[in-house]
Amino acid sequence: MMNETEMARVVRRAIDGYFKDLDGEKASGVYDMVIGSVEKPLLESVLHKVRGNQSHAAAMLGINRNTLRKKIKSYNIKF
Repeated sequence: MMNETEMARVVRRAIDGYFKDLDGEKASGVYDMVIGSVEKPLLESVLHKVRGNQSHAAAMLGINRNTLRKKIKSYNIKF
């Protein structure tokens, strides 16, 4: 089972690889890029786990159900 420290290591490794691939080019919008890359699959996985129950998904994520609905709509998530 992956714990928080392992997840942080995976993210850190991915970000380090991203900077290496830039090869000296200036980075911008890194925060939005990372959040956008991680948030959609996170929401999809949680929604799958709770069989589409938005109330349970919101509780599991620690966010308001209306916030979850907005994110589902913005990412065009189908479940």
